[in-house]
Amino acid sequence: MAISSVEEDCSESSTEIPLLVERSSVIEGVVNYTGEKVINRSKYGGWKSASFIIGVEIAERFAYYGISSNLITYLTGPLHQSTVVAAENVNIWSGVASLLPLLGAFVADSYLGRFRTILFSSLLYLLGLGLLTMSASLVTLTDCEKDTSCSSSNLQVIFFFSSLYLVAIAQGGHKPCVQAFGADQFDRHDPEEFKSKSSFFNWWYFGVYGGTAVSLSFLNYIQDNLNWVLGFGIPLISMAIALVIFLLGMRSYRYSFTDDKRSPIVRIGQVFVVAARNWRVTTPALEEEGCQMTLDRVGSHQFRFLHKALIPTTRDSGCDQNGCSITQVEEAKVVLRLVPIWIACLMYAVIFAQSSTFFTKQGSTMDRSIGSNFEIPAASLQTLISLSIVLFIPIYDRVLVPIGRVVTGKPSGITMLQRIGCGMFVSVISMVVAAIIEKKRLQTAIDSGLIDMPKATVPMSVWWLAPQYVLFGISDVFTMVGLQEFFYDQVPDGLRSVGLSLYLSIFGIGHFLSGFLISTIENVTGQDSWFSNNLNRAHLDYYYWLLAGLGIIEFAAYMYFSKSYLYNTGASK
Repeated sequence: MAISSVEEDCSESSTEIPLLVERSSVIEGVVNYTGEKVINRSKYGGWKSASFIIGVEIAERFAYYGISSNLITYLTGPLHQSTVVAAENVNIWSGVASLLPLLGAFVADSYLGRFRTILFSSLLYLLGLGLLTMSASLVTLTDCEKDTSCSSSNLQVIFFFSSLYLVAIAQGGHKPCVQAFGADQFDRHDPEEFKSKSSFFNWWYFGVYGGTAVSLSFLNYIQDNLNWVLGFGIPLISMAIALVIFLLGMRSYRYSFTDDKRSPIVRIGQVFVVAARNWRVTTPALEEEGCQMTLDRVGSHQFRFLHKALIPTTRDSGCDQNGCSITQVEEAKVVLRLVPIWIACLMYAVIFAQSSTFFTKQGSTMDRSIGSNFEIPAASLQTLISLSIVLFIPIYDRVLVPIGRVVTGKPSGITMLQRIGCGMFVSVISMVVAAIIEKKRLQTAIDSGLIDMPKATVPMSVWWLAPQYVLFGISDVFTMVGLQEFFYDQVPDGLRSVGLSLYLSIFGIGHFLSGFLISTIENVTGQDSWFSNNLNRAHLDYYYWLLAGLGIIEFAAYMYFSKSYLYNTGASK
């Protein structure tokens, strides 16, 4: 099949561009499914192709959140783990799932290409979800699903977590490549397609959380009230649909390639190796080697130690023969400039982790009834995040961005870093609101004499939690979408998948930090734990206040780093 060599060997293609076609109409760096240069913008790529890819992500996110959103309920229910252990396991799994895209992106950008990485990851995804469904059936067969006095066997636990981590590995290859592949359908050098690419990230997120909202609306109900086998089996079907949608668009996609056969990660890594090897070299030596021209490039006053990578290993050679090229050095600087922003966003990821852990446990203690016969699953409240995103993204894209363009003159309305910062500020507000609401819940439990009755329902409507969920959704529209566009746009061309995996790794490290923070507080507070299994005696409000304080410190650091950040040449600002 022609596709199998498109992303690997297309730069050696003998296909010639017809003389009648204007040079400007040829999209550089991409080919069609047969390996030919793309000379017809309307036939290949654009919104038509991107729509298939958004459809793939909707189905995949439906499957992923069908597992992750209610995972803590499964661990504390059928697997009978304590609240603290379950929260730690959710954070560890979520962290691993968010870090594995670094490996998947490396494989895609260096070896397989995005298309084949997505294809293989989808097949692995199906295997993982199938095994996960089987593991749930084992618990059902032993009658441990509802019996709180029963404990799952070691074999069942090992089988479950093995299947769960197989899903994490699969999404590690799928997640960074699908979004990068979707953005590849737009030519960043064409003014109209550049605007469409910026809008793509908004509507991508709209589609993702549209699928998530559907998943949380009824899948959590099935898991809580029917059975977990069906609750895990439906995501399996959804992932199969995602694979079919992906293959349907195969003939219309644009496939990116590079003439440089070296791995982009290796290419950048060489800069640091050569610079370290030449660490004794002084600035005058750089001038002697004729490499001073690099100082005139944008951002070259930063990370001047990398200029030493320009020195060739043999003194009779030019800078670009045995030393690294100026382009390599500038690419390394671009990646290095991302590090402070990456670090400054970690606390946002810690705050983000709360929606699928302690927010859910809070809701499980409150009055969730609608009418006399229906009770909302606690995890379904996460739907409010999805709904607020789905409602706010069109407002942002169609109202706020045009207003911003008039005020600032920028195509995106505000800069990517300004957008990220707005979401960080809103996330701090969400933690303040969460702390206030939790304090009220605890007081209601005390007033009702329920402090030592953890199984009793606190007479306080679960809808009191709605503001913190909605604020989470609004902050995501700013920060999550902004981070996706920022890390895609600012990395070198050959590292698009790696760029998006760097964005995902923020949330991986954030989940690990959340787990570490929980363990530390648990050890310090001892018997009067903030995270007691009896939430009526716990103090989640203290924890939320702590996160709000840390969020303020993070926001101040982010403001400092973003103010001095130099955008990559040619990127949107």
